[in-house]
Amino acid sequence: MDDSIAALVRQEGWRAEGAAARVHYEGGRDRFAVEFYAETGRVLYWTVPTDEDEGGTAAPVPRERIPDPLRRRVREDLDAADIDPEIERRDL
Repeated sequence: MDDSIAALVRQEGWRAEGAAARVHYEGGRDRFAVEFYAETGRVLYWTVPTDEDEGGTAAPVPRERIPDPLRRRVREDLDAADIDPEIERRDL
């Protein structure tokens, strides 16, 4: 496992999944999955279907549609794992 992924999974809620680390967040009626890819140094955001939308599928979400508190929390988690928090702002 990559050292940066190992460090990130020590943060609350994060888990390793192959070449990435992932965490899920819920806020109000919204659910998001956040993925960090160590090899490319990128953070991706996905919507996750709610309980009411069991047949839905995950879909990528542009960074500008992610609530600021969630983006701030992701940058804090990256920083705590000694990963440059500015990568959260990188475009694909």
